[in-house]
Amino acid sequence: MWQLFLGSLLLGLIHPLFPNHWIPLIAISKAEKWTNKETIGATLITGFSHTLSTIIIGIIVGFVGIKLSESYSQIIRIAAPLILIIIGVIYLLLDLRSSHHHHHFEIDNELKNRKTKAAIIFTLCIGLFFSPCIEIEAYYFQAATQGWIGILIVSLIYLIMTLSIMVTLVYLGLKGINKFNLHFLDHHEKLITGIVLIVLGLLAYFVEF
Repeated sequence: MWQLFLGSLLLGLIHPLFPNHWIPLIAISKAEKWTNKETIGATLITGFSHTLSTIIIGIIVGFVGIKLSESYSQIIRIAAPLILIIIGVIYLLLDLRSSHHHHHFEIDNELKNRKTKAAIIFTLCIGLFFSPCIEIEAYYFQAATQGWIGILIVSLIYLIMTLSIMVTLVYLGLKGINKFNLHFLDHHEKLITGIVLIVLGLLAYFVEF
């Protein structure tokens, strides 16, 4: 079980680190002249919207995994890590073919033209709700090998890590940390995610959960 916990912690740590998750909030905050408190509040709301859709889909994936485990437990124990590895390889290939323009959490002209804070936050929430994290969804299938407790662990860690890291980075960004060179993280999310998924898949296969 500790491997599942550490894997969830690693994915929960890496995902919100990518600049496209928090720099746009800083940019909007400065453009709209929000206070730090308002910006942190907006970060919590939009971050929760992002995690909510991911967790909902993850629970569905986990439910399917549990049902399959009841009849094909040995197959699932091989298939779950294999899925992680396959998706990891796909991410690596996408990174190689990518033009390195990331569009997960962008600010477009329509968003900039919004007149109220509520409208801006609502727009961000909608965009993030319909942008669930595929890498976490794949890990839910692995979590299903531990039943509902595994699904609960992944969900809680993902929620807590995503919100806390986004809030921390936005707060630090408001203080000027966004002046650091974040080019590699911003342009190589797929590469980093792919490597992590492959490593987790290999560990899940060779180390007994």
